[in-house]
Amino acid sequence: MTTPYVIGIGNAVMDVIAPASDASLNRLGIEKGIMQLIDRERSEFLMAAQSADADAQKARLVPGGSVANTLAGIGALGLKTAFIGRVAGDPLGLSYAEQTEAQGTVFVNPPVAGEVLPTSRSIIFVTPDGERSMNTYLGISAELDAGDVNPATFSGADWLFLEGYLFDKDAGKAAFLKAADACHKAGGQAGIALSDPFCVDRHRADFRRLVAGPMDYVIGNVHEWQSLYQVEDLEEALRLARADCGTVICTRSGEDAILIHGDERVAAPVHRVVPVDATGAGDQFAAGLIYGLAIGAPLAAAGRMGCIAAAEVIGHVGARPEQDVRALFRAEGLI
Repeated sequence: MTTPYVIGIGNAVMDVIAPASDASLNRLGIEKGIMQLIDRERSEFLMAAQSADADAQKARLVPGGSVANTLAGIGALGLKTAFIGRVAGDPLGLSYAEQTEAQGTVFVNPPVAGEVLPTSRSIIFVTPDGERSMNTYLGISAELDAGDVNPATFSGADWLFLEGYLFDKDAGKAAFLKAADACHKAGGQAGIALSDPFCVDRHRADFRRLVAGPMDYVIGNVHEWQSLYQVEDLEEALRLARADCGTVICTRSGEDAILIHGDERVAAPVHRVVPVDATGAGDQFAAGLIYGLAIGAPLAAAGRMGCIAAAEVIGHVGARPEQDVRALFRAEGLI
């Protein structure tokens, strides 16, 4: 049996993380503990301020982005992974590609040279109480288009995972459709995380067509499914989703996840833990779930793997696993 091969497409966002004081946040006009989208000028100002305000040696560059985090989790579980994203040929972009490859995920497209938008970054100020204040500039990653998707990449691919955030632009939509087609022609399964109810609100008709068309599996939380079908009742939203898509997964913020495949419906139990940092919980749920599906685990077991992976990542700071998650699966008799 060959090792399953998972390709992801998403925003390639470098996390630039450094310590900061509450006084620094106030001086820089940063609202503590939230994520804000910022423009290029603001990002350059904050990068300079971060370097000046904190010991530069303490600043860490950590490749991020939702699907990239999921692929890191899947790779740590032992599957082959490749990431299609766009970075510039600037220092952040070169570091992003180098670190991604070093961690075992193929970074498919080379950094873009020339006069282009800078590499996307999330400038994260961490105060002594552990609060993370994120300032995200989307930059070049949001410009990903169909030209970034080479059908040859999908030779031997078993699974494709897409990031709903990139569906915000027509170019991203075209890239997703091209990738799904290439994945299906290679005999694989294509899926997406809805990512954000506001993103769904902006592009509901297109998301509906995607879910009912080329997507084989879709992951969303309660609010995203309700937004997609414009209903308050979750059961009605899931009924409509089941009619549209082969495999439907609904996460419920600390409650059992719901997984539906055809006539089969299961609940994956969540064992509550005190969160240290909720960043990456959804990303690692997807990692555990896709790993389970890829190795042919029963639907309930794949869902439970997702819940275990999510619980691991919220138990520490950072969006990627630190423990041996396969060992956690073995401890529950899942593999």
